[in-house]
Amino acid sequence: MEKNELKPARVFEQFAKINQIPRPSKHEEQMIEYLKQFAAERHLETRVDETGNVIISKPATPGYENKKTVVLQSHMDMVCDKLVDVDFDFYKDAIQTYVDGDWLRAKGTTLGADDGIGVAIELAILDSDNIEHGPIECLFTRDEETGLTGAFGMKAGFMSGDYLINLDSEDEGQIFISCAGGINTTATFSFERETAPADYFFMAGSLKGLNGGHSGDDINKKRANAIKIMSRFLYAEQSKMDVRLAQWNSGKMHNAIPRDGKIIFAVPTGRKEEVKADWNQFTAAVEDEFHVTDTNMVWSLESTEAQTVLPKAVSANLIRSVQALYNGILTMCQDEALAWMVETSSNVASVQSEDNKVIVVTSQRSNVMSNLRNMANTIKACFELGGAEVVQNDGYPAWKMNPNSKLVKITVDAYKKLFNKEPKVLGIHAGLECGLFSEKYPHIDMVSFGPTLRNVHTPDECLYIPTVQMVWDHLLEILRNIPEE
Repeated sequence: MEKNELKPARVFEQFAKINQIPRPSKHEEQMIEYLKQFAAERHLETRVDETGNVIISKPATPGYENKKTVVLQSHMDMVCDKLVDVDFDFYKDAIQTYVDGDWLRAKGTTLGADDGIGVAIELAILDSDNIEHGPIECLFTRDEETGLTGAFGMKAGFMSGDYLINLDSEDEGQIFISCAGGINTTATFSFERETAPADYFFMAGSLKGLNGGHSGDDINKKRANAIKIMSRFLYAEQSKMDVRLAQWNSGKMHNAIPRDGKIIFAVPTGRKEEVKADWNQFTAAVEDEFHVTDTNMVWSLESTEAQTVLPKAVSANLIRSVQALYNGILTMCQDEALAWMVETSSNVASVQSEDNKVIVVTSQRSNVMSNLRNMANTIKACFELGGAEVVQNDGYPAWKMNPNSKLVKITVDAYKKLFNKEPKVLGIHAGLECGLFSEKYPHIDMVSFGPTLRNVHTPDECLYIPTVQMVWDHLLEILRNIPEE
């Protein structure tokens, strides 16, 4: 399949244009200007709120004027991650895409299909003059990936639709009707660096090649977490000898499972060979442990130059805290119909060393708000025991299922009509902006769906091309069947 054969052509044309525009989270200014210009060229009404969310309104096509208004929604920002050896500036450079069989990929970076493909679908509808639909509001929110800032900042009354279709889901054939809420817990270990004891030997250990993934969608896939793996080695060695940590850097995004990391530490010179032997045994055991999910681990342990280290107590407490952190699934959903779905989880996402501090970022998710608080407090208490300063953000709410949703029925019926099979109606263990929308617009009826994406939030992100046409056809069928006022 060649790029010029991608269908629907109008959607992929818009996606290609979007990928020329830098749009890191919190830096969507160029994208906002593009949307305003796009609407002006087509004489469509545009509104931009104080936060930077954009709504472009399109009137109904003839014969559909009395239908209820539908909001189509996606977020304009993207997660920016790249392979370590790729020279790329997300604030300036265009995403380079290529076709790999039935998949669309990017050259060494995240693809931006989360949620650029949703944006592209909306723009294609706005650009079309042969689609049957009632009044439409296309909502583009900003900074979804690093705090849902756009959805948080949007005030009641900005959108006026009766139905909302979120285009930020990642498995075609799955219709989502609820999502998890979330909280970020960040710990800061502060200190004054000091010189390592005399006759200590410095080593640099690294791990790369893990699959990583989305800390909500992929938390149930038993994938290795680079931070937790490094903590296991450091804790085991610390239990045998004095380990003085100098640097620990792993992970980039608060909502991703870290896929690589590096530690620099010092041990008594007389025990360096013991550490090397332990490293070899440890790495072999971890490879065996994750022989199904992470088959491309690359390890390195080398001598390195001496540098200042963390004080002994801080180094020990940091290692203990990260070793003790709960990471992964805490509970599955109790409802029998949803027993397959993760209810509550936590992910340690990044560790970053600075001159006089080490910052550890974690994220907790749950569809049950009381257990979300319980999970977040468990992580907070662990850090507090280690002497860290702990800060938690306000979090975002879960989106509760609406058992009387008319839009769900319309969406399911349209899918069955088009594809002669039942879609899966599900909840998702990831955050969607629908949770915040439901608080400010309690009357609005919502669903979420989208084409199939894999490995989002990583440089391996890819879009399954045939599903874009399916989602496009499905969406148009839904728009034709929206009821009248």
